Amino acid sequence: MGVDIRVTGGVVRGRDEGGIAVFRGIPFAALPVRFGEPEAVRPWPGARDALVFGPPPPQSSAFGMDDGADSGTDWLTVNVWSPGLSGRRPVMVWIQGGGYAFGMSGLPEYDGAALAVDGVVVVTFNYRVGLEGFGLLPGSPPNRGLLDQVAALGWVQANIAAFGGDPDRVTVFGQSAGAGSIAALLVMPRARGLFRRAIVQSMPGAYFSPALATDIAEVCAGQLSLTPGQLASVDPRALPAAGDAVAARLPEYAARWGLAAHAGVLFAPVVDGDVLPVTPWEGLTGEVDLVVGHTRHEQRLLSALTGRLGHITAGEAAEAAELFGPDPGRYRSAFPDPEELFDVVRSDWLFRMPSIGLADAQLAAGGTAYVYELTWPAPGMGGGLGACHGLDVPLVFGNLGAGQPAVLIGSDTRGAREVSRQMRGAWTAFATTGDPGWESFTAGATRLFDVPGSVAPYPERISREIWRDPPAVLGLGRAATAG
Repeated sequence: MGVDIRVTGGVVRGRDEGGIAVFRGIPFAALPVRFGEPEAVRPWPGARDALVFGPPPPQSSAFGMDDGADSGTDWLTVNVWSPGLSGRRPVMVWIQGGGYAFGMSGLPEYDGAALAVDGVVVVTFNYRVGLEGFGLLPGSPPNRGLLDQVAALGWVQANIAAFGGDPDRVTVFGQSAGAGSIAALLVMPRARGLFRRAIVQSMPGAYFSPALATDIAEVCAGQLSLTPGQLASVDPRALPAAGDAVAARLPEYAARWGLAAHAGVLFAPVVDGDVLPVTPWEGLTGEVDLVVGHTRHEQRLLSALTGRLGHITAGEAAEAAELFGPDPGRYRSAFPDPEELFDVVRSDWLFRMPSIGLADAQLAAGGTAYVYELTWPAPGMGGGLGACHGLDVPLVFGNLGAGQPAVLIGSDTRGAREVSRQMRGAWTAFATTGDPGWESFTAGATRLFDVPGSVAPYPERISREIWRDPPAVLGLGRAATAG
């Protein structure tokens, strides 16, 4: 049965799917200028069908993603799952990850139906990625992907009441690059007042200096025999291939791009002093309530994807400690096994300690922070991945058999169902009341999601002792400081 709702731009027609009103592919902004800021959506006549996801932005082909993008620029669309169109329910807005190089809201793992059944309105949307969204280009605004996110959140404020949502109870939640985006939004003046709460899952600590971002954009444009200022004339579908070609050769740029190249990070938000004035750890006000955490074995999935899991040498582990560890000697003495050392130090640098640093900064600003760690080990892919990066996505959405992350869970879903129940319950409770169900991090309490779950002091004690300072802005050269 069709369901019509008037939103910014006109009337959209969704449908009832098992008691959930679902709307897909609603435009929330337009891009009349290539590499420009998102602008007001163009009105349409009559009722527009909102039954299929909109086209995703052009993106990296990493992990075999088929972006389905066309040569147009109508990428900025939003999707809504609502358990009821009357009333004022809490709203959960998802920002997907993908290394700032890929990611689309229409993936089956991001279907919001299971969360909506729990009484919240769920929103997902597309934002520009790669060179299109995060390349620093002359004459164009920086951090265009973040500006897209601000535009989507503005659309939610203006329209979500029509879907039964409460614009005063908006919670943003996201994983990996989506979590890094949320951390950036927390300190962006343009995002202030657009959401009340935030759930930050496995936040990467990579933020670029303008010098580093400019140099990367120049090298990527060079793949097309162009300068960055000439990229506006190129078919959008050509840009991801240029980025992928550079990403495949990142070790060649290690001396030039430092830790970004060593970590395989080609795109990230740029601390430009305007759109993103400071890093998240420097600029928190504490106004937005925060849940933040990570998985125990973040790095293992990344090692598996590169064929290195189970094959880390002592030399590789020692090099990782020297490159990424503030105290390499302490790391080596605490974790003598090369496989564990490699996993711990890289997990700490990229995801775990940035997340805990965000919680510490939130408390220092006088805000409320709740910390969690996913410790339940993934049984899929033959086991051995532990509680790896990305495992939280199917558990939070309750989509245990849908999309690529489902391979982490496998066919035996008994444990996954229990942990998913815990996480969905905590996330929706936080969105509803501001309390996820355990004590705040003020006293060091950490929710451990496992079978059974528990609350304990933060378990990664050694790592936290090693990391006294938050990550620095990544700049040119080996050092992690801005250049």
